[in-house]
Amino acid sequence: MKAFIVDEYGKNSTLRAAERPEPEVGDRDVLVRIQASGVNPLDSKIMTGEFKRILPYTPPFVLGNDLAGIVERVGCGVRKFAPGDAVYARPAAERIGTYAELIAVDEGDLAPKPARLTMAEAASLPLVALTAWQALIEKANVQPGHKVLIHAGSGGVGTIAIQLAKHLGAHVATTTSTANVGWVRDLGADEVIDYRTADFERELDGFDVVLDSLGGETLAKSLRVLRPGGSAIGLAGPPDPDFATRLGKPLLRPVLAVLSHKVRAAARKLGVHYSFLFMHADGEQLQRITGLVDSGTIRPIVDRVFDFADTAAALDYTRSGRVKGKVVVTMT
Repeated sequence: MKAFIVDEYGKNSTLRAAERPEPEVGDRDVLVRIQASGVNPLDSKIMTGEFKRILPYTPPFVLGNDLAGIVERVGCGVRKFAPGDAVYARPAAERIGTYAELIAVDEGDLAPKPARLTMAEAASLPLVALTAWQALIEKANVQPGHKVLIHAGSGGVGTIAIQLAKHLGAHVATTTSTANVGWVRDLGADEVIDYRTADFERELDGFDVVLDSLGGETLAKSLRVLRPGGSAIGLAGPPDPDFATRLGKPLLRPVLAVLSHKVRAAARKLGVHYSFLFMHADGEQLQRITGLVDSGTIRPIVDRVFDFADTAAALDYTRSGRVKGKVVVTMT
């Protein structure tokens, strides 16, 4: 099968088209013929080795973390899907590889594709929608009336998180650039901070939850806009010791404790909480998201669609800083 692979980690790492053997299909696996794949900033971070310590892949490996496609065949233990079903998924972190014609996915990580979406639209959703769901519902337990700040509101996670937070009844603030102020308001944001002209730390206060995908100084300032007992959820890191436990790698706890010591200490001093989120695959959650999409509560935002042959160019475009929502590659 045709695929795009990573030969080595590093800042100069590139994607290369290659022929790869078809995936093996286990008893609980579903073999999917991919029709579209979402492109994520995570893909670039994997290539550079940013997550190599906690998510090691052995080069050469196929890249890609989102898919929509048609079931080709199923393992003998699969009960939820059959050949011909239209599905979408974010595969488990150890089984990535959606920049390819075929992939084998555990049936527990799959969900039926939203009926109202094209394959390209569906492929844009799994990673960012599951991230928003796990941050706002699993971790933060957002309730009606909560005040939620979502950074980078025009990005892949931001566009979905704004819509989900509004569905949950929250008062939503977001940060974005001047050109996107009106656009994120249309997604449902109640307050929009133009980061080019205003400092969100001066404008906002008393928030229950901050969802931060930027890290660094933005995360440090985010702690200071929370009410006492509020929660900052970091998507860009640093990973905290609890993440090592969730990974099943307790030996990493001391390392992650050092990496996250500064932000956790700052949070304790302010009487707030910091946690790191690296989303996990979950077909049941994705099926609930399917319901929200088909009801019109959440809509995907697709900035640009590339042909599969241009996957490397699509990944370059995600690094441009100009993307609104998601970039997708489709099979011809």
